[in-house]
Amino acid sequence: MSPNASSVPIGRPGSSGQPGSKPGPRRGGWLAQQERHALCDLLYDLGPDAPTLCAGWRTADLAAHLVARDRRPDSTPGAVLRLRPLREWADRVRDGLRDTLTWSELLARLRAGPPAMVRPLDGAVNTVEFFVHHEDVRRAQPGWQPRALGPEAEDELWRRLNAMSLWLRLLSSWGRRPPASRAEVPGHPPVLLAGRRARTAQAGPMAVRGSASEVALWLLGRKDVARVELS
Repeated sequence: MSPNASSVPIGRPGSSGQPGSKPGPRRGGWLAQQERHALCDLLYDLGPDAPTLCAGWRTADLAAHLVARDRRPDSTPGAVLRLRPLREWADRVRDGLRDTLTWSELLARLRAGPPAMVRPLDGAVNTVEFFVHHEDVRRAQPGWQPRALGPEAEDELWRRLNAMSLWLRLLSSWGRRPPASRAEVPGHPPVLLAGRRARTAQAGPMAVRGSASEVALWLLGRKDVARVELS
């Protein structure tokens, strides 16, 4: 069962202020931290039973998934790989956190973030993850509108997208069909998403165009809500 909505506290304990406000000077993981705090603020406002774009997940499931990602590395392979035993273990860890912690406790852990020893990796590991999951909650609510992130955040997402493209090209060389051959973000060089062999055999769109934030959402499966152009 999900945490009881009555456990939602009044106000936003530990809030960084207004949604989207940056929690300090620009550092390597500044956008990951900004998105983490803004997501926590939104989750406090919505409670544990609001919808998300993640199939079958309410907000309590999403929060528990992110806490497990921060604090239970033994469950991480099951969130990435499609092997049944690993996926079942990841589900058990997530459901255990969701069902044994109150909503307040769950979000306090989420806001606190990962252990100190892995925080230097926050920008590389969590920037796109928390941006996308923040949008998974935002865009599942009635009347949502895209956010104006600002040029610094868009540039940071483009840098992370460029790094992510290396993984997508590697997957395409192993036979996994890429979502598109390249990503085109205004003001930046095109980002190749597929190896040469995969580009030659590409059956889907050749290019996805849009802001870095919208392209990231599209590449990570949020195709129905991402504001992009395909060609």
